[in-house]
Amino acid sequence: MTMLDSKGFDLWADGYDEAVGLSDEANSYPFAGYKRVLGSIFDKAMRKPEAKVLDMGFGTAALTAKLYERGFTVYGQDFSERMTALASAKMPGAKLFCGDFSEGLCAPLLRERYDFIIATYALHHLDDERKVSFLRTLLGLLKEDGAILIGDVAFETRAELESCAASAGDEWDPDEFYFVADEMKKAFPNMEFEKASFCAGIITLKKEC
Repeated sequence: MTMLDSKGFDLWADGYDEAVGLSDEANSYPFAGYKRVLGSIFDKAMRKPEAKVLDMGFGTAALTAKLYERGFTVYGQDFSERMTALASAKMPGAKLFCGDFSEGLCAPLLRERYDFIIATYALHHLDDERKVSFLRTLLGLLKEDGAILIGDVAFETRAELESCAASAGDEWDPDEFYFVADEMKKAFPNMEFEKASFCAGIITLKKEC
């Protein structure tokens, strides 16, 4: 049984970018800070021109298409066939696979090593235990100086998450598992957290030396 409803995301795919943009512009949960999140991850990746990137849950390729246009080699996995089709049209030379990453990575992706592994607004579908396990798998796919860059609904502390939930009221999604940096650092002490808005952040993970 998959954790995700791919049919729902297929139906939402064509209006996804617009819906996200409206939430970001209104500075409202869940996408407040979205453009800052993507901009920050883009800037970090651009420090290594024409790198090899794996995008987990690439959606409509709002971020990776920009890297692709600048000569990056792009790999990716998304569980929505419609979003995979949209992203493939933007990046015809990218190696994109359709599959639910909550059940594991497609075999061809496991055979590569990456400069960056990015995930934007995708990993909150995994509970914390599965996040930790999945991130450890991804760390093993990095080149020696590589990094995992995650942009998502994320908080520094559990108190900040609870405050956001209270403010969001009925808009809050209780079925999603958002990052709490202080708690994730128990598994990844070297994890870096950069706040992007009251409900968003960028997490950087590197291989331990």
